[in-house]
Amino acid sequence: MATQREHELPEEGAVAPELPSRFLPAATYRNMPEPRSFKSIFGASIILTATAIGSGEFVLWPYITSQVGLVLMWTAVLGFFMQYILNMEIERYTLATGETAVTGFTRIWAPLGVIVMLMAIIPNLWPGWATGAATIVTYVAGAGAPVPIAIVAMVAIGAALTLSKVVYQTVERIELVLVGGITVFLVVAVVVGTGLSDWAAFGASFAYVGQLPPMEEVGGIAALLGAIAFAGAGGGNNLVQSNWVRDKRMGMGQFLPRVTSPFTGHEEAAAGTGYMFLDSVDNRRRWKAWWRVANVEQFGTFFVLGCGTLVIMSVLAFGTVYGLPLPEDDFDFIREQGNIFAEQFGGWFRTSFWVAGTIALFSTQLGIMDWVSRLTADSLKVTFFRNSTRITESRIYFVVVWLLIVAGSAILLSGTDQPLVLILISSSMGGVVMFLYSMLLIYINRRFLPRAIRLTSWRLVMMFVAVLFYGYFSISLLLDQFGKLF
Repeated sequence: MATQREHELPEEGAVAPELPSRFLPAATYRNMPEPRSFKSIFGASIILTATAIGSGEFVLWPYITSQVGLVLMWTAVLGFFMQYILNMEIERYTLATGETAVTGFTRIWAPLGVIVMLMAIIPNLWPGWATGAATIVTYVAGAGAPVPIAIVAMVAIGAALTLSKVVYQTVERIELVLVGGITVFLVVAVVVGTGLSDWAAFGASFAYVGQLPPMEEVGGIAALLGAIAFAGAGGGNNLVQSNWVRDKRMGMGQFLPRVTSPFTGHEEAAAGTGYMFLDSVDNRRRWKAWWRVANVEQFGTFFVLGCGTLVIMSVLAFGTVYGLPLPEDDFDFIREQGNIFAEQFGGWFRTSFWVAGTIALFSTQLGIMDWVSRLTADSLKVTFFRNSTRITESRIYFVVVWLLIVAGSAILLSGTDQPLVLILISSSMGGVVMFLYSMLLIYINRRFLPRAIRLTSWRLVMMFVAVLFYGYFSISLLLDQFGKLF
């Protein structure tokens, strides 16, 4: 029997005043879809995990470990857990409204979405991951030039995305295969490449919680901020978890358009402005089920698999190249790792390590090209072209994909082709944007959502910790760079 409160609820289609409509169209009420099983939504976080594995996990953290050992592992694990919390707050908004978090920012103030978009895009014009994958290919082959290999790889990614009927499904399937291959290597690496003493050192490293080594020992504040930001996905990448959840048809995202190929798919012209679910008993039940299954999927796929990869790769670096003289700011520590693996375990292990590295970095480049294009397309469509039937989100997406390929190729051909330098540029700037959107997420999830599902309790505390955490390192980076000007 319906309660008096439910009789007073507005009907479906009525304007929902919870979402501000000064800068975007008003949202309307809809009933939340029935939740689906874990099996049906598995993979919603796999693209995010794949991009994480190829950035901090395979490159930045092993590099820092090669310089200072495992004393910073506490920041890596904490950073990963905070990104899990961040990602779930991004998912919270999208599960409840169908909109991306960036669209939520735009509801606060029209330019905010575009500002976040630009801060996320600019660092990722540098194709450090494609260059890194190409560099490792030359190690495996024993010859070759990384730049043309990287350009060919980016063009191949562009072609695969452009010909995909539903882009999300193609990217998810590719990343599942790539992550599966990396996981096989990790299992072998734990058994063959690490010993009890290495894992004992990892456990002992948590005695250094709260302590930081001298900045020059880790390559400077930019390297440290980049590593902390990319202990996980990092930068604007996390924000696009909204888009992937929406395209996975989770929660209210079921009612929003997906990115499809203008050549092989069915385009939808509607902008990605969303809805608000009616605060009824049935919808609260559905919400709790969606929230529970989304948390399980994100925790297992992103935190457990991603953080496990980071730890294993760092312990490998500790047991092989820590303490050895390596060129500063160079990618050669990965080559040196491979050569030491060959001496200790045989040439097959070196080849496996380099192949896994190529897969990891290639999967990251694919994920980055997808998420940057998604973030840009969603923001531009919602902000500037929401009433256009000709300029669709899908068309903007593919224009951005090919602009990234052209820009990245031009950067590489100009002579800026050192992969570690390119990755440090991207990751350190990514830490600054995380500081900004951590605060914005607190605002929209406290102010815009129904009281029953708002950000509260220990998750709210962790979000404030994230603001302080990323804020400290971001401000330190900006002060450091400002000081170099004078």
